[in-house]
Amino acid sequence: MIKGLKELYIDAKNICYKDPACRNVLEAIILYPGFHAIFFHRIAHFLYCKKLFFLARLISQISRHITGIEIHPGAKIGRKLFIDHGMGIVIGETATIGDNCTIYHNSTLRRNRKRQKQKAS
Repeated sequence: MIKGLKELYIDAKNICYKDPACRNVLEAIILYPGFHAIFFHRIAHFLYCKKLFFLARLISQISRHITGIEIHPGAKIGRKLFIDHGMGIVIGETATIGDNCTIYHNSTLRRNRKRQKQKAS
C-alpha cells in the first residue's frame, strides 16, 4: 500500500518536473487528468493481474469517461509516465510503456497482433 502511494507521488512529482505550468505536486494530483488516468490504471491493472477482468475493465471505462484517456487494464506502464493534454489517448491491452515516457494527445499505442501471429507461424 505504501509503495503504491509512493509511486503515485513520484508520478505527480514527475508531472511538476516536466510541465512548467504545474506549480506543485498537489496541483498535479488534483487538476491533471493524466495523473488521474494513471491512478485509475494502477488500480485496474492490479485487478487485471488478479484475474478480476470485469472489475478492471469497469474501472478503466469510468476513468475514460472522467479523463478522456483510455488505458486498457492489461497494458504495462512503467514509472514516471507523463500524459500531457491527454484527450484522445488510447493505450491498448498489449502495449508496454517503459519508464520516463511522455505521451501527447491523440496518440494510440498498441502492439500489432497480426505480425505476432505471422511470426509465430
